[in-house]
Amino acid sequence: MRIFDPHIHMSSRTTDDYQAMYDAGVRALVEPSFWLGQPRTSPASFFDYFDALLGWEPFRASQYGIAHHCTIALNPKEANDPRCAPVLDALPRYLVKDSVVAVGEIGYDSMTPAEDTAFATQLQLAAAHGLPALVHTPHRDKLAGLHRTIDVVRESGLAPELVLLDHLNETTVKDALDSGCWAGFSIYPDTKMDEVRMITVLRGYGTDRILVNSAADWGKSDPLKTRKVADTMLKAGFDEDDVDKVLWRNPVAFYGQSGRLQLDIAAPGTLHEGNSILRGGE
Repeated sequence: MRIFDPHIHMSSRTTDDYQAMYDAGVRALVEPSFWLGQPRTSPASFFDYFDALLGWEPFRASQYGIAHHCTIALNPKEANDPRCAPVLDALPRYLVKDSVVAVGEIGYDSMTPAEDTAFATQLQLAAAHGLPALVHTPHRDKLAGLHRTIDVVRESGLAPELVLLDHLNETTVKDALDSGCWAGFSIYPDTKMDEVRMITVLRGYGTDRILVNSAADWGKSDPLKTRKVADTMLKAGFDEDDVDKVLWRNPVAFYGQSGRLQLDIAAPGTLHEGNSILRGGE
């Protein structure tokens, strides 16, 4: 079984998680830029973080046989802090990097005017750079937030097939798919969606344009939820082709629109005295 986790925050995970993910079948992932659990106080901290997504995390992932890609953006939560606004001006220099496969996470958290501005601006950046957009739908007032999100996407002129509407649930899936966008579902131990609910969605709406992710952020989460969804699909009567489509071919098709997916990675080399990281200038 091959798995592509299309939305997982590996900066918050350990090397044990990388190993467990590989053992479960994960061979590729996308790590969206997001907040760090506490407010950033300057744009410089974003830039260090973006650099880590472009260099450090791909190296960590490669040590465990996993191809790492990322999305870059000013996230909705921090778009409300005026100290972070200069990040928008700096994004173009990151969006040209080879491993950046989308602009994201963008969208709404509290649906404020500042979020409106950041969302619209970054959709335009996606269009200008020929990249897809990974869109965070709000956790509160979810259906109203989805409708507002779809309106902004339509106004932007970015083709809906280049947009992934994420963090969906049963109340938002129909309208998301009807919009022509891709539909993403985050599977968590306690919040958002779980495996059984995901099976109900797949039975009702099929497997086209649907992606499943583990998100796996700073709170209680599980980086193996993609595999658990796959196993639950098989037990529920879906076949191996259905599983491969949802857990591999769909994310490859969506992020492949960037023209930047590199799914074949070199085997880890031998490092000094068995160290798992490089130091100095080695």
